[in-house]
Amino acid sequence: SADGGRSLSLDSILMGLPMSDPTAWATAMNNLGMAPMGMTGQPLLPDFDPALGMMTGIPPINPMMPGLGIVPPPIPPDMPAVKEIIHCKSCTLFPPNPHLPPPATRERPPGCKTVFVGGLPENGTEQIIMEVFEQCGEVIAIRKSKKNFCHIRFAEEFMVDKALYLSGYRIRLGSSTDKKDTGRLHVDFAQARDDLYEWECKQRMLAREERHRRRLEEERFCPPSPPPVVHYSDHECSVVAEKLKDDTKFLEAIQTLLTWIERGEVNRRTANNFYSMIQSANSHIRRLVNEKAAHEKEMEEAKEKFKLALSGILVQFEQIVAVYHSASKQKAWDHFTKAQRKNISVWCKQAEEIRNIHNDELMGIRREEEMEMSDEEIEDPSEMKETEESALVSQVEALKEENDSLRWQLDAYRNEVELLKQEQGKASRDEDTTKEQQMKLLQQALQGMQKHLLKVQEEYKKREAELEKVREDKLKIETLLENLKEQESSAARACACSQEKECPAEKTLSNSPVKSEREVLLVGIISTFLHVHPFGASIEYICSYLQRLDSKICTAEVEVLMTRLQNTFRQELSGVGASLEKRWKFCGFDGLKMT
Repeated sequence: SADGGRSLSLDSILMGLPMSDPTAWATAMNNLGMAPMGMTGQPLLPDFDPALGMMTGIPPINPMMPGLGIVPPPIPPDMPAVKEIIHCKSCTLFPPNPHLPPPATRERPPGCKTVFVGGLPENGTEQIIMEVFEQCGEVIAIRKSKKNFCHIRFAEEFMVDKALYLSGYRIRLGSSTDKKDTGRLHVDFAQARDDLYEWECKQRMLAREERHRRRLEEERFCPPSPPPVVHYSDHECSVVAEKLKDDTKFLEAIQTLLTWIERGEVNRRTANNFYSMIQSANSHIRRLVNEKAAHEKEMEEAKEKFKLALSGILVQFEQIVAVYHSASKQKAWDHFTKAQRKNISVWCKQAEEIRNIHNDELMGIRREEEMEMSDEEIEDPSEMKETEESALVSQVEALKEENDSLRWQLDAYRNEVELLKQEQGKASRDEDTTKEQQMKLLQQALQGMQKHLLKVQEEYKKREAELEKVREDKLKIETLLENLKEQESSAARACACSQEKECPAEKTLSNSPVKSEREVLLVGIISTFLHVHPFGASIEYICSYLQRLDSKICTAEVEVLMTRLQNTFRQELSGVGASLEKRWKFCGFDGLKMT
């Protein structure tokens, strides 16, 4: 049978048989991409290296192509694949005509491990088919038909590509030329249910592995879940209460307390424990406020340091700009060359721009500080007057400095004029005209400077007059403030007298059930509230409403007030048994008729 033929060991049969053409067999094995082996399994070329890629001038064919998806390197067009004669023990395979096109094949089914072999000799047996195709790989099963074809199933997919290489070969059994002993092999892909099932199982396994890999990747990037909160017990309650007192463990403990309250662990038995824990949490408010104040203080100190440093930088910039301005005056400017003057003017512009930028930044900080001031910190009119007075004083000082600088320039011009006069007597007559022109120009400049000096003096006088006016206004404001203080003291005395007069009236009111204006307001609010609730309301409900308006109101005070006013409020019992409840109702309209 076929199974018995497959189970026989071919090595024991072929051990002593000679090979007709070892070189041709080695060439064919190289074309199949396998190391050249003899029929008995011994290597024909012990130093064969498949990585060399070529043997006997023929490029090898990669058998791993479809099975593992590896694309083989392209074969150069000037080097065609030459198929050689293959000699087997029982048959001989002759290659097809190299000029004919390659045999056609169907589309490869997924996971194909089975091939269709047609064109077999009529006298061909399963042993001969096994002898030819077992060189391509491990054969699992051969299904031979009565006609001249069969199906061969291999162990791996890449073995199918090796078997397709034999398509087109002419087979001859032994040395017979009988028609029944010859045939032309046609090898093609075959569709088998077993191959498809194994391929689908493999795809499902790969999909499971991919899903598992993605799940592990997602779990690696997911944030860790928070630790579970323990259930409430007396022991855990004491542990959390101790943690609430510790500043370092307060955050963890407060989260546990919040979870317990949301779970509904608060009841009559545990209410006192929860109240003590809430009280401990409340004690941390002062600590947090102090921490915030400390951080705010540090921020203010940092702002002050920055402001002081910036003001120091601005002072240095002002000094540098003053140096540039003094160098630009006529007294020193004439002694510099054109290149030096140009550099000084450029440096002066750059320094002024940087100074203005820093000055704007400092002014912006001061504006922000002024905007952050509250209404209580706004200066009163007297302080505003003082700031205006200081601003005027600074302007007067600036005018004085400008006046001094102009005087110095005048002295310099006078000295130059005297020098010119001395040089004029010594110089020749040809230079008299030029000297006269210079004198005229200097005189014109002197006249202009004198006019400017007169304007500055007039402005100085105006500023002094404004200063005197501001001082007079300040004195008037101080007198007004004193008068206002006297009026306030007189008004306080008058109020004290009026209160003494009203004391008897209050004594008369003390006899009434309502003893103060606050109780009158409470009666009005409670009446309005109970008028909206015609079926009455409990004293706790009424007090919860009143405590929204004033948290200092207590239940005992309200209940005493309502019991005193029996014609306005009436207490009734409603409900049966355990649901018995005391309710207060408004009966002011009935009480008005009775009184």
